Amino acid sequence: MARKPARKAFDPAARGPLDGVRVVDLSRLVAGNVLTLQLADFGAEVIKIEPPEGDTLRSWRVKGVETAWKVYSRNKKSVALDLRSDAGRTIVRELAASAQILVESFRPGVLEDMGLSPAELHVRNPKLVIVRISGWGQDGRYRHKPGFGTLIEGYSGFASMNGFEDREPVLPPMYLADAMAALYGYGAVMVALREVEVNGGTGQTLDLPLFDPLFSVLGPQAANHKLTGDVKVRSGSRSTNAAPRNVYQTKDDHWVCLSASTQGMAERVLVKIGRPELVKDPRFATNIERVRHGVELDEIIGGFIAARDLAENLKFFDEAGVTIGPVYDIAQIVEDDYVLEREALIEIPDEEMGDLPTHPVVPRLSGTPGALRSAAPKVGEHNEALLKPLLGDGEYARLVASGAISKGAKKK
Repeated sequence: MARKPARKAFDPAARGPLDGVRVVDLSRLVAGNVLTLQLADFGAEVIKIEPPEGDTLRSWRVKGVETAWKVYSRNKKSVALDLRSDAGRTIVRELAASAQILVESFRPGVLEDMGLSPAELHVRNPKLVIVRISGWGQDGRYRHKPGFGTLIEGYSGFASMNGFEDREPVLPPMYLADAMAALYGYGAVMVALREVEVNGGTGQTLDLPLFDPLFSVLGPQAANHKLTGDVKVRSGSRSTNAAPRNVYQTKDDHWVCLSASTQGMAERVLVKIGRPELVKDPRFATNIERVRHGVELDEIIGGFIAARDLAENLKFFDEAGVTIGPVYDIAQIVEDDYVLEREALIEIPDEEMGDLPTHPVVPRLSGTPGALRSAAPKVGEHNEALLKPLLGDGEYARLVASGAISKGAKKK
């Protein structure tokens, strides 16, 4: 029987290093939710403001289950408001007045149209850090263009570099632009919060388009182009910086990935596969030449690997001190001993699934780690707990009756 992931119970009383930080999250879909997940996992009180029908992320269902929502919205609270109403927007202003961070991902200008511009919010709360997520930024000619990650992954240059030279450009099979923006944004929020809390500064606005982070991680492409005039070609899994580096098929139809990015490691590969003479071969003696003759080099290494099954290859190269690993799919990852013993995959309680497999708090902090305090909320689950004290019983009941506040759902 395969080992099971560690089961982690929720600890509602757990605190983290961001305990006492309140975040008002007006964002939708992936980038904002991933950003605020990081804050929530480390103890921030994240109040997710949803429309009555819920965040669009909830519609990404598998067999009727909101898996993306469940993974990215644990440790958060949900308030369901109609932001088309004056009352709904007033509630946002009141919550923002007591918050340290506000995150939004409307089209540029929409926050202003709602009377929730940074200038207006900073009148009530000068120390508020406001994160504005969009596709293309708050200024520039494309500010009003649709900003889904797919467009950014194409426009940034990523897709043109990804895939094989004789095939079409390949978009990533996951939300790469959104995730990159979320992680950049998370770091920037901490910088801005430190300016307020440590340096005595004021709040500020973070302009966080999906384009900038993804373009930045593509590295020195512009500099390389200026020097050479060349456009980086698609090279599949082969690197244009170092060789050997590729995926290779084994005798039993599995795949391994091998990387030998240093001179010493490349020479070790050639020696260990029984071809020591190639170390002095002009085609393979230096990294530049190995890259130039990558096809020939891959045929030699690939032929050696193709004659052995997966287990034989992993054992051989591991014992040889060569960097090699299997190419796993998700079915293999969830049963991998390394993943399970490191608890890189855990299971948390879930009403629908019993246990929800997911990632733990990342990264691990030795002194002030994050914690799992609660499952992802139902739409409007925390309306009453958060808004009754803010508005009073009578006004709360009136706004629920008017539809400005959704009646909300409750946990079973």
